[in-house]
Amino acid sequence: MADPENAQEFTALYAEYHPRVYAYAVARAGRPLADEVVADTFLVAWRRFAQMPGGAALPWLLGVARNVIRERYRDEERQRALAAEMLAWADDTPDVADGVAERSAILAALARLSENDREVLTLTAWDGLSARAAARVVNCSTATFLVRLHRARTRLERAVAAAGEPTTPQPALVKPVVIKEPSR
Repeated sequence: MADPENAQEFTALYAEYHPRVYAYAVARAGRPLADEVVADTFLVAWRRFAQMPGGAALPWLLGVARNVIRERYRDEERQRALAAEMLAWADDTPDVADGVAERSAILAALARLSENDREVLTLTAWDGLSARAAARVVNCSTATFLVRLHRARTRLERAVAAAGEPTTPQPALVKPVVIKEPSR
């Protein structure tokens, strides 16, 4: 709306109705939100100035203000619901210290393995490569890679057990590898 005539009309509209829209916003949303409600209301009025009814500007502005307030309350309710859901998730989570201790044991055991064993395990577990893709990385056949992976997992289990931790390694390091037949 770059038309100077419309800008002057809007300025006159703003000057005339701002106090009444502000009073409406204070009465419905309180002083802390009133300025934001009024600003959003007049932003809508600026964008839709051509659509505003000629003789009924105040009711139209108050309707816009009402919608702005309702949207703010809906946003606040969504935020409260989200916060409550996150708190419920936090209550359901296991103790972080247990996870840290387990992860520390796995990483310590992983560090005691040979470089080849570490690479085979991390290519599949951390990098998410399939057995075929990981085999290409280490320059061997898929079958050979699967044998190396099996042996590396076994050695990791032993290293974790030797450290006094549970004999089941962390799931991310021992997830099964599914071999897909090549597409023909």
